[in-house]
Amino acid sequence: MPNGFFSRLIWYTLAGVLLVLFFHSFLYHYFPNIFHFNLFSGQNQQESAEPRVVQARGNLAEDEKSTIELFENSRDSVVFITTRQRVMDAWSRNIFSVPSGTGSGFIWDDSGHIITNLHVVKGASEATVRLADGRDYKASLVGASPAHDIAVLKIGIGFQRPAPVPIGTSNDLKVGQKVFAIGNPFGLDWTLTTGIVSALDRSLPGGDGRTIDNLIQTDAAINPGNSGGPLLDSAGRLIGINTAIYSPSGASAGIGFAVPVDTVNRVVPQIISRGKYIRPAMGITVDSKLNNRLTQHLKVTGVVILSIGPGSAADIAGLIGAVLTPEGNIIANDIIVAVDGKPMDSVEKLLNRIDSYKVGDTIMLTVLRRGEKIEVPVILQPGE
Repeated sequence: MPNGFFSRLIWYTLAGVLLVLFFHSFLYHYFPNIFHFNLFSGQNQQESAEPRVVQARGNLAEDEKSTIELFENSRDSVVFITTRQRVMDAWSRNIFSVPSGTGSGFIWDDSGHIITNLHVVKGASEATVRLADGRDYKASLVGASPAHDIAVLKIGIGFQRPAPVPIGTSNDLKVGQKVFAIGNPFGLDWTLTTGIVSALDRSLPGGDGRTIDNLIQTDAAINPGNSGGPLLDSAGRLIGINTAIYSPSGASAGIGFAVPVDTVNRVVPQIISRGKYIRPAMGITVDSKLNNRLTQHLKVTGVVILSIGPGSAADIAGLIGAVLTPEGNIIANDIIVAVDGKPMDSVEKLLNRIDSYKVGDTIMLTVLRRGEKIEVPVILQPGE
């Protein structure tokens, strides 16, 4: 047979295949039901079906029961705080109130005092406190302690007052102890997270350049909005105020910090009665960087007293400050090496230790003077 016949046969076959593919694609695109036959529509097969039988769960584990009970007993004592700030329009000179931020807090007493972080309400012109039952109250600022990032608000609660959070202790906390945080992370109200005490006696820089000392570190999830909320122990007692997180992203990274309740229980009553916290002091001048250089040069461990205020508690106790020579050299006299038997190796540790006392308390300083250790009692005075 001639070669032309096979060539035409091949071309006709290819053309037929292409034509079939074209019509298949056309029908599939514009009339899909022709090829699908309603396989997934449920119209081809009708079967009788009943809900599956629920398997009995059994009793909750004891630790689950205790966690649920803790949350239910503590939830009503936690509040949601929203703040607003007044701003002025640059063109119209009109003043507007705009949302400023949110945070958490908790009820301190039956008088309507609310405890939260200072950074939650700092810069705000007004604050609203929402209780767990949905009631909203305008709050007034009683006072604050920037050194501890603590603020006290007050609301006028009438009937049906929520119970204050039970107070615990923080000086006996152990690393590994269970903790529970209740707050409003990202505005998600009344959220419970759990974890353990990861470390104690941590220090963090505050927002105004101050260092907040003696913090509790926890791995309980703490996020923006948790600030000011309570950190509880397994008995439902307050052991700290959730105050900060360490995270490059701003979200929980398993490292959160809380102001210990022993500090809170010492600072808050002063704020309520005086509107501010008056720190105990000795009337001495110390400097962290200079102290590091001096102690390294002298090869000692302690805090060098640079100067003493005339008539101060340190002056009355007979402490001696350093002397500055005409050449600009510093000659150290008294070096504080311990407070009530606890060694002091830095200025921060000394200030933190003094802050754990009250004005009027007598402390016993161990002082290194001309190579000899002596004991000097000092009655603490009000600081600035």
